[in-house]
Amino acid sequence: MRIIKLLFKNAFRHKLRTWLTILGMTIAILAFGLLRTLVSAWYAGVEASSSTRLVTRNAISLVFPLPISYKDRIRQVEGVKLVSYGNWFGGIYIDEKHFFPNFAVEPKSYLELYPEFVLEPKQEDAFLKDRKGAVAGRKLAERYGWKIGDTITLKGVIFPGNWDFVLRAIYTGKDKSTDESQFFFHWNYLNETLRKTIPRRADQVGFFMIGIKHPGLAAEVSVAIDKLFKNSLAETLTETEKAFQLSFISMTEAIVVAIQLVSFVVIIIIMAVVANTMAMTTRERLGEYAILKALGFGGWYIAGLIFGESLVITLIGGAIGIAATFPAAKVFSTALSAFFPVFNVAPETIIMDIAAALIVGVAAAVVPTSRAISIRIADGLRRIG
Repeated sequence: MRIIKLLFKNAFRHKLRTWLTILGMTIAILAFGLLRTLVSAWYAGVEASSSTRLVTRNAISLVFPLPISYKDRIRQVEGVKLVSYGNWFGGIYIDEKHFFPNFAVEPKSYLELYPEFVLEPKQEDAFLKDRKGAVAGRKLAERYGWKIGDTITLKGVIFPGNWDFVLRAIYTGKDKSTDESQFFFHWNYLNETLRKTIPRRADQVGFFMIGIKHPGLAAEVSVAIDKLFKNSLAETLTETEKAFQLSFISMTEAIVVAIQLVSFVVIIIIMAVVANTMAMTTRERLGEYAILKALGFGGWYIAGLIFGESLVITLIGGAIGIAATFPAAKVFSTALSAFFPVFNVAPETIIMDIAAALIVGVAAAVVPTSRAISIRIADGLRRIG
């Protein structure tokens, strides 16, 4: 306890300098934590992917459709347990600024494939029975103040016209990583309307969602499905849900890499700041260290004082920065909800914050410690006064 008390007293001898260094460390850890959380949010869809779900799409591009008739043939493939399907609808609510993902899906099989979307039984039943019924995530409903029974109008871009839906259910996520900002409705409603207005676009889907019996069958089932439609007018590409999500992230990989680099640059900068603080502190106390040497205290004791003081400063700043990350992430989550529906501070981020604070504290003390240990007693005593 005495040594800890001594470390704190030493750290706060020059209060202004210490608090400014702690402030810098706090800001650095806060920035580092938020940037790492942003990277995690970028990969949220990948992390939430199930190993028992596959996605089948057109081999050329996702924008090209597939015949709905493929469903029955896919269902017959060995290892396939369930098949659902849908289209990216891409409707606009109010204007382009109010973006959220919206899909037309086969409701019963889709909900069975996604148990992480939790609906109240009565609401689920009402949704399944209403041809114009729709489901919205909890965060999405809260953002716009939607309530069960509200009529929601989306302006079609891919599918022209104004489309009216009745909100029949609001789902909540089974865990924190579940996206609660999606909107989906009956694929039959979309298809029946297209049969009347644009017949050539009816009976087509953008993707098939496939549930398999075991994760180990993913590769085998994917190859079997694509082989079924080889040399057809609409060849398929089947991949795991995780690979499907990663294909979108790969388009913005440069941005993700840039964010990761910036997060580490922030730590390097604050390392230089703390190192400068410790260098100034050590230079001021060389006389004291010389006296300790004269009294018989070894280099390890002096090293412990310098490293301990550095760690006290960085860990205090790190602790404040970590504590500030949670309310800051909540603010960012609200502001960026349209782009990052899942913006949670992961335990891994906290571990990286602590590790960063420790690394900065240790690295910043290396050079000052080396100088303090190597100085001769006579040279140190000359600096007294």
